[in-house]
Amino acid sequence: MNPSPEAVVHQEARQRLTVATALATHRIWNRLDEDNLYQSWLGLVGDVLAIVMSGQLAAAQMTMPWLNELLGAEDDERPDADRIIPEAFTGVDGSGRPLGGVLMAPIWTALRLVTAGRPIVQALLAGRSLLDAIAQTAVADIGRAADSAAMTARRSVTGYIRVVEAGACSRCIVLAGNEYQTDKAFLRHPRCKCGMEPVTREHRPRPASPEDLVGQMSETQKRKTFGEAGAKAINDGADLGQLVNARRGMSGASVLGGRAITTTEGTVRGEFRRQEFRRLQQAGAIPRSQSIRGFRPTVARLMPEEIYRTADNRQHAVQLLRQNGYIA
Repeated sequence: MNPSPEAVVHQEARQRLTVATALATHRIWNRLDEDNLYQSWLGLVGDVLAIVMSGQLAAAQMTMPWLNELLGAEDDERPDADRIIPEAFTGVDGSGRPLGGVLMAPIWTALRLVTAGRPIVQALLAGRSLLDAIAQTAVADIGRAADSAAMTARRSVTGYIRVVEAGACSRCIVLAGNEYQTDKAFLRHPRCKCGMEPVTREHRPRPASPEDLVGQMSETQKRKTFGEAGAKAINDGADLGQLVNARRGMSGASVLGGRAITTTEGTVRGEFRRQEFRRLQQAGAIPRSQSIRGFRPTVARLMPEEIYRTADNRQHAVQLLRQNGYIA
C-alpha cells in the first residue's frame, strides 16, 4: 500500500517549496560582483536570508492544514489548543545555528577556491552548490520540525512512518516504512526529500517498503543508487539492510556531538520572548510596571529535537514545546 494521498501531496508540496526557495537564492547569488566577492555578498546576504526564512515560514504553515485534513480536528471544543506557531521555527538551520551566519559559508567556499588559484567560474559554482544545499535543507528541516511538533502535541498520534520516494538515496530507501515514536529524531542528510506520516489508532498507513521501492526501480536507477556491484548484489538476493549503512551521513536535525542544542534565535522577539517575560514577571523577578521593550531572555531556547531527546514523557515534551514558543 502507498502512503495516503494527503501525505504524498504534502511531501511533494514541501519539495517544490524547497526547490523554489533554492532557485530564488540562485538568482541573488548570480548578482555577485566577481571583482569584489566578499563585499558584494555582504550587500546581498540579507535578501537571501529573507528568502530562506520566507520558505521556512511557508513550510511550517503547511503543517496544521495537512494534519487537520489527514486526521480531522482533534478537539472541537478547543480548536486552537496546542497549535504550532510557524514563526517560531524560522531563522535557524536544523542544528539551531542562526541562518545569517550559516549563509556566509558559500562565500567563504568561493573565496577559498579563488585563493587556491581555481577559476572564478568554478569557485562560484561551488559556492552556489553549497548555498543550494543550505537553502533546501533549512526549509525541509524546519518543515519536518513543525510536523513533528504538531504531531507530538496531538494526543491521538502515537508515532510516525517515514515516507520515502522511489528516487531517494540508498540510505533513505532502507529506512522506508519504518515506524518511530514521535519523540524520535528524524534521520536525514543534506537535501533529504523524505517526509513523515502520523500514526494513530485509526490511521495506520503502510508506505512502500524498501523492497517495494527497489522493485519499482529500473536497472539504471539501481546502479545509480547502489553502485554497479550493489545493484548486482541486490539482483542476486542480497539483503538491503546489510548492503547499505543506513546511518552513514545521516543525523537527527538538531543533534550535534551529543551536547544540548539550543538557539538564540527568537529570544530577541517572538513568542518565546513574550512567554519568558511573563514568567519572570509572575515570579517577581521583573516589576509588573516594566515594559517588555528591551527585554532579552538570558536562558537558551531549546530546539524541538533537543526537547524530544530530553523530555521525560509526552506530556513533558508538550510542556517544553509550549515553554520554548513552538506551540500555543
